[in-house]
Amino acid sequence: MIPSASAQFGKQKKADALYNSFSFVKAINVYKEMVDNNYNVDYAKRRLADSYSMLRDPQNASAYYAEVVKQPKVDSEYYLKYALALRGLKKYEESEIWLNKYKETGVVDTRIQKIMEDKNFITNIFNIKQQFFSKTVPFNSELSDFGAVEKNNVITFASSRDKGVGIKRTYSWNQQPFLDLFTLKKDGETLSEAKKVEGDINTKFHEGQISLSKDGKTMYFTRNNYTDGKKGKDGEGINNLKLYKATLNEDDKWEKVVELPFNNNNYSVGHPSLTSDGKTLYFASDMPGGKGKSDIYKVSVNGDSYGTPENLGDKINTEGQEVFPFVHSDGNLFFSSDGLQGLGQLDIFATVLDDDGNIQEIINLGSPVNSPMDDFSFFLNDTGETGFISSNREGGVGDDDIYGFDRVPLFAIKGVVTDAINKQPIKDAKIIIKDANGNQIADLLTDDKGKYNYSADRETTYTVEASHPKYLPEPSKIADTRNSKGKSFVQVDFELDPVQDVDVLADINIENIYFDFDKHTIRKDAEVELEKISDLLLKTYPGMEIEIGSHTDSRGSFKYNEALGMRRANSTYNYLVSRGVDPKRIKKHEGFGEYNLVNDCKDGADCSEEAHQLNRRSVFTILKMK
Repeated sequence: MIPSASAQFGKQKKADALYNSFSFVKAINVYKEMVDNNYNVDYAKRRLADSYSMLRDPQNASAYYAEVVKQPKVDSEYYLKYALALRGLKKYEESEIWLNKYKETGVVDTRIQKIMEDKNFITNIFNIKQQFFSKTVPFNSELSDFGAVEKNNVITFASSRDKGVGIKRTYSWNQQPFLDLFTLKKDGETLSEAKKVEGDINTKFHEGQISLSKDGKTMYFTRNNYTDGKKGKDGEGINNLKLYKATLNEDDKWEKVVELPFNNNNYSVGHPSLTSDGKTLYFASDMPGGKGKSDIYKVSVNGDSYGTPENLGDKINTEGQEVFPFVHSDGNLFFSSDGLQGLGQLDIFATVLDDDGNIQEIINLGSPVNSPMDDFSFFLNDTGETGFISSNREGGVGDDDIYGFDRVPLFAIKGVVTDAINKQPIKDAKIIIKDANGNQIADLLTDDKGKYNYSADRETTYTVEASHPKYLPEPSKIADTRNSKGKSFVQVDFELDPVQDVDVLADINIENIYFDFDKHTIRKDAEVELEKISDLLLKTYPGMEIEIGSHTDSRGSFKYNEALGMRRANSTYNYLVSRGVDPKRIKKHEGFGEYNLVNDCKDGADCSEEAHQLNRRSVFTILKMK
């Protein structure tokens, strides 16, 4: 059984989230399901090709790129990607054909000649096309600022800015004030003034990199070896780093600062990163037994108990420095290293995990995340779209500076579907999206707020349709994603006119708006349906005007049935008025007796009771919507 289109759209959202957080193996499985179910196939194949290239699998990547480059109006960047995948298979002549196709598009790229001259040059495709776009942040100082983390619209970071009375002590290494932790609040694009973290965290020595629990109420942070007002040193008089934990109280102040049990006076432990489930803490340390100057470790967490620290091994750690680990909510690890091949000194890297969570590959995030200088303190939000890094690169405000970044956003078609009469959002409106060739590529439903969102390609056009059983058909609209540079979406809204049918609009169960034989009293089951009609008139369409027509079956005389029909109309009218409906909005209520039978149960016809029941009814007609 093929899943519904709306379920497939959910799969695409899941796959895109996995892709954005570098979970390429898991993303591949979902994109393949999309292809198998013939859902948005071209898009899924592009993502499959890119995912395999991230996994350094040129065999599978080239197989998908071979299909991708045949897609109409495909981005010319895929010619280059296909060429690079072919080079990974040592198919140099075929690769050169696609490199030339890429050059013929008019792109100016100094790397192409280098690729063509060096037959052993296998480019990291993740770095070929810029994935991150850095941006300055307004809260850097002239000194050191780093380690920005955002939670619940509050940004926390470390800074040596000299704020506050009497805080003039400087660190002998760089003659800057000691680091403290600061916070600022974020309201859209507006940021409050940075203030020191309140509570018991900041001291007269360094406080640095932090990590917050999922609920934001527990903080792990780095501090010099300083507890209860006492400064600790190793045998050579060095004051190393340690990890501490603090709890947020009801007054939003940090208290109950405790030292973690695996700290040691003789080596440094710092740069914490807690997994989203709170069960594992990653950190950096130069403890004995490591591979290099500083290695990355992890330790299990169970409340206030901790396991034995575990070195992450040779895939991560080198003879150099591995520091500032960050674990994303999807489980992918990011860290800084000067021992892996990079652009300069410390570079930021990402791990790629297999289905079992094992590290399969390590990727340099490239420019502009990395520079010839030190780049560290990577943070990425849960959606994989925005974050922070820190760097001492040229052009900064101070020593170390914080930089924001945006991932290249998926382009979207989005909109809101509303009722043309009451302007309220329409839930579960069906959205059909077709490509430029008229092929249906999406079938989804609007949410509680009448909104829909669909990931789309740039530089093409789509047709969007909206419909709902309670509303009249609306002409389709064009979603034009051409000339979309600097934009992340195109808005296509719909206003639908409701059908002129009370039974449909009020979700009436037709079988229940009936009367018993020779009766005009409102039955209990009919009360339920009349409540729906009163809500329709009072809440949904307060300007609607209707008329009521009540009917009987054929048994009895015409004159008697006319009077019975009128009594039924009066009962229906009186019930609605009793619920608060203005009598002026019920323009007419009439009894028609047996003149408008819905079947062939005329006088003398042999009909069942169920057939006669269909004629004993009240009918509602809309005269005016507003």
